[in-house]
Amino acid sequence: MKKLSILILMVFGYFSNAVAIEGINLGVSLTAGVFEADGAKEEFKGAHAGGASPGNVSKSNATDGDTAKGLFGIGSIFAEYEINDQIAVGLDYVPHSMESETTENIQDDITTSTTSTQRTNTTQIDFEDLTTLYVTLTPPDANGFYVKAGFMQVDVITNENLTTGGAYGNTDLDGYTVALGFNKDLANDALVRVETSYMSLDGATLVNTDDSTKSITADGIEGYGARVSIGKSF
Repeated sequence: MKKLSILILMVFGYFSNAVAIEGINLGVSLTAGVFEADGAKEEFKGAHAGGASPGNVSKSNATDGDTAKGLFGIGSIFAEYEINDQIAVGLDYVPHSMESETTENIQDDITTSTTSTQRTNTTQIDFEDLTTLYVTLTPPDANGFYVKAGFMQVDVITNENLTTGGAYGNTDLDGYTVALGFNKDLANDALVRVETSYMSLDGATLVNTDDSTKSITADGIEGYGARVSIGKSF
């Protein structure tokens, strides 16, 4: 993913100097919206409760796992090529990290039948290098309205402090986005766009690096957003 990000920045640098090439659009976007992560759970396999009972245990507040909701706001840069008046292909890249809040999980560690201590585990997640490869379609006589579909990928960096030791490592998530937008061409080859979108990212399961019987799972992430973009055509 890091190599892809560097390649995108190189493409941006090339496009910025290739003003003689027609059909190139460069710009920046600001997107705000809401997301929902479904089915988050922690699973212990094998014996549990001090080894007294065999079987698997899912630690969550609901049968299907916990659900998290939140607002987000991200800035991105994009470069696209207009194949013709109806079709364009492009890349959208978020150059900054998106950070989740830190969550705590306090557990009782029973040492005897009458005494216990508490252990606090904390987890925080960074989403980095969110990249979208997309295609836009502008039907004839659409008066600036267009539809968009794209493939998304993002790196997930887990930052945890587990009193039991180990870590859950990092991964990347794939997904897709669809959107409906309106493009307005301005003077001096400038452009402005507004857009509403839906996104869906696949889930993932991460296994504890020190204990393969422990894992965390998120079934997936869905979100809705509104975007404003400004750019320039070459």
